[in-house]
Amino acid sequence: MMTAYIFNCKKIFNKIKFAFEMKLPADKQLFESELSTYWFDDEGILMSLSKSPKRTLENTRESFELVKRITNNKKACLLVYLANSKKPDKQTLEYVRNELPNVYKAMAMVSKSGLGEIIMNIIFKLKPPAIPMKTFSNEAEAKKWLKQYL
Repeated sequence: MMTAYIFNCKKIFNKIKFAFEMKLPADKQLFESELSTYWFDDEGILMSLSKSPKRTLENTRESFELVKRITNNKKACLLVYLANSKKPDKQTLEYVRNELPNVYKAMAMVSKSGLGEIIMNIIFKLKPPAIPMKTFSNEAEAKKWLKQYL
């Protein structure tokens, strides 16, 4: 009985932990991929609102190519609002790990779940990312941290 309760709590947590109720900016040019909506803020930070589809090698590659086009192949500082999605396969994860330093200077991830922030920071300590990367619970802190890499 307790196992079923814990399982149901985890399912509910996973559905809501990265949910955001935010409006996309009406005054910015938006760039769409299957995985994210991108735009630049007034300070030159590339903003991203993640979408939920499973990350595959194909759609991940397409997103990286879009970012390269909109940044004119210059490395960007990325602030991403995380969305819940299934874990990618090993090939996709390896591609991301190899490609991140070619596309981004640093990445700040915003999670509305404090637990999500703690989990991501523990994962980063166990396996350091290829670029400076940190998880935050709000945009203001994430932007403050990213500014050092602009």
